[in-house]
Amino acid sequence: MKLVDLLDGIEYSGCADMEVKGIACDSRLVEDGYVFVCIKGYETDGHLYAGKAAEKGASVLLVQDDVDVDIPAVKVEDTRRIFALLCSRFYGNPTREFKLIGITGTNGKTTVTYLIKTILENEGQKVGLIGTNQNMIGEKVFKTERTTPDSFELNRLFRLMADEKCDTVIMEVSSHSLYLDRVYGCEFDVGAFTNLTQDHLDFHKTMDNYLDAKSILFTMCKKGVINKDDAASEKLLAKAKCPCITYGTDSLCDVKAGNVKLGAENVEFTIDGSFFSLAIPGKFSVYNALTAISVCRALGLSDDKIAQGLLCAKGVKGRAQVVDLGLDFTVLIDYAHTPDGIENILNTAKGFAKGRVIILFGCGGDRDNKKRPIMGEIASSLADFCIITSDNPRTENPSEIIRQILEGVKGENYKVIENRREAIEYAVNIACKDDVVILAGKGHETYQTIGKENFHFDEEEILFEVKDKMREKK
Repeated sequence: MKLVDLLDGIEYSGCADMEVKGIACDSRLVEDGYVFVCIKGYETDGHLYAGKAAEKGASVLLVQDDVDVDIPAVKVEDTRRIFALLCSRFYGNPTREFKLIGITGTNGKTTVTYLIKTILENEGQKVGLIGTNQNMIGEKVFKTERTTPDSFELNRLFRLMADEKCDTVIMEVSSHSLYLDRVYGCEFDVGAFTNLTQDHLDFHKTMDNYLDAKSILFTMCKKGVINKDDAASEKLLAKAKCPCITYGTDSLCDVKAGNVKLGAENVEFTIDGSFFSLAIPGKFSVYNALTAISVCRALGLSDDKIAQGLLCAKGVKGRAQVVDLGLDFTVLIDYAHTPDGIENILNTAKGFAKGRVIILFGCGGDRDNKKRPIMGEIASSLADFCIITSDNPRTENPSEIIRQILEGVKGENYKVIENRREAIEYAVNIACKDDVVILAGKGHETYQTIGKENFHFDEEEILFEVKDKMREKK
């Protein structure tokens, strides 16, 4: 494939009449015959690595600044956006070969994608999924490194899904991927918004910027689905460039849940006389279900078909996941790592707990530090007891992260145990009959990031190890 064909319709200068065997924006991934796209990042500038890319065998550079390297260079105005377009074209514009659904929002994205996948598969569709937990084609699972892959990896996955004859692909669309143009050029049939609460301010700086990033999805899709009960909905609707369906429980909207019943094991509600049930507890499950229902309505499915599919849906690993230890108390693993997420999982547990609600949590390092005292305040106000520990400290000092959490903690109903494994063991050992223990923050993750390295850390495994140790003591 010639670069000149990939650049068709794009303004550029320089000679592009050469064969391209691949595309990379990371010089370490360059092979013979590749075009190396020099992107100005937030930590470094790809133009600085043009020489290394040439040494690795790149046949041409795509630049927006001049570089002094002895291989051809083609200059464009915005290499980041052009990279996304080239990746799509290199793989034959795969998103045109299936229906593409994008889910954005602070919380609920993963669960919503799985709910939609279950509903569509119950209808006999072949479905691809791209998200935080894993990437899937039907039941085949592929490892994932981030919520939304970079443009080259994303389009490689799209191509694979198109070749596997997927009818629909559902993906989580992060605010980073929208702002950084990773999904630029994707053709979304439906885009959906779950909610907006504080997160990622280390990157976006302000909530307005965070909202602006989310809103980009609704300039890229044919139909929008928006949570009308969320305070951000009016701004999103104003920014949207497509017709939108709204949903909620409190506001005037197109898809409104009534007769809501929150059980210990499920939620139930009606919409326009149709009955829906989802076997995941918590009010947030009503909103997750409403997002999935609204998306499926936008795709043309009947309420009856949607309700049948929803009945088949099960919980997602690391999302309000009950770990059956065979003990007389309940243990939940949940990905809650934002103030809103902590509040949701605690309120859900309080809704069915007969004993105390004990929460173990920390905050990630090198991320939004403004949310730390807020999470401390919410957890200490709602839980009967808090165990404050480490999450993924990354390059920050875990003790400093915990100190910032403690700034918001109210009362004395807490204990600090920095080592997360020791904290989990403590939580299990202090739990009494009918208590609910929540391990919050890591969810599906099977690693802990300390410094810049990932170390194996599977909370489900640790829980069973702790249980075995308890049995040995007896």
